[in-house]
Amino acid sequence: MPIEMLSRRALNRALLARQFLLEREPTPPLRAIERLVGMQAQEARPPYVGLWARLQNFKREELTRLLLARKVVRVTAMRCTLHLMSARDYVALRPALQPALSATVRSAVTAQLGGVDLPALLACARAHFEGAHCTFESLRGHLESSALRGDVRALAYTVRTHLPLVQVPTDTAWGFLARANFATAESWLGEPIEIAGEAPPADALVLRYLAAFGPASAGDAQNWSGLRGLGDAFARLRPKLRAFRDEAGRELLDLPKAPRPDEDAPAPVRFLPDYDNLILGHADRTRVIADAHRRAVVTPNLRVLATFLVDGFVAGTWKVERKAKGAKLVMQPFAPLAKKVRDGLVGEGEALARFVEPDVVKVESVFK
Repeated sequence: MPIEMLSRRALNRALLARQFLLEREPTPPLRAIERLVGMQAQEARPPYVGLWARLQNFKREELTRLLLARKVVRVTAMRCTLHLMSARDYVALRPALQPALSATVRSAVTAQLGGVDLPALLACARAHFEGAHCTFESLRGHLESSALRGDVRALAYTVRTHLPLVQVPTDTAWGFLARANFATAESWLGEPIEIAGEAPPADALVLRYLAAFGPASAGDAQNWSGLRGLGDAFARLRPKLRAFRDEAGRELLDLPKAPRPDEDAPAPVRFLPDYDNLILGHADRTRVIADAHRRAVVTPNLRVLATFLVDGFVAGTWKVERKAKGAKLVMQPFAPLAKKVRDGLVGEGEALARFVEPDVVKVESVFK
């Protein structure tokens, strides 16, 4: 039986359906975060905007309550970057991510570590964070005064990637202070996270990834997670999965019953926040953004700008500028847009600006 080919638009619609972007859904935020296998949270605001774009009637206090109740955590996870994850997902999936986090340390700071005793370093850091919630500036001062030797910033980075830590939320507008305090995940959640010894197989992580981002290849999953060698997990899982091919002939695997809408399914305009995983979830990102546009979205210092979607594909970037009692939504399309599309962006964009700046009287929309 020949393997079905999925066009780029078909892959786009499959991705949008799983990311709550074909229509806003009445899904509770906690369940949505789990379906997305976490949300990129390099900055505090983007996950709030990401949930607003995806869910019906989402209010920012809903997410803040989940953070304060310790049901959602802001942690170092996929690609060694900050994510919001549900507490139960973090406990279950964090051990499988350790090889990627360890590899990042080896490639970035091995020379600066000076052969440090890793168990001693982690024990020192654990005692510091369990004594009181504190910042990484505090940890660096503590390490400088300890008997450990090595570059203090490299030591602190090793702690960040090897000791499961949680950023401590607050009741501020976007849930976190600019210089957040940290706690050990074990003390914050009341559950141990075992990362010593050999990491568990990544099969469960791969299945969760496919549910949120499939159909996809092992290379796509590696790009999203930061892990290497996921071909073995894909091979083990292959009998349970369905195979497809993309327009270039590459094999993609997927959960058999996952949504794969018709390629002509309507896709409304949507605004996505900085660093959204929709942009970062694949090695081949052409299912959502043209290669020619990637440089306009990912800056040389690796910042991923906020974007808007037209017909399911990234069509430009946006930002909200505060103006006294008003707000200006600045949209920068990659190409001229039809009036109907511009009108749709203005309507959706005004609602976005009022979500970001709830006390504004007037919203001005500008296309550059």
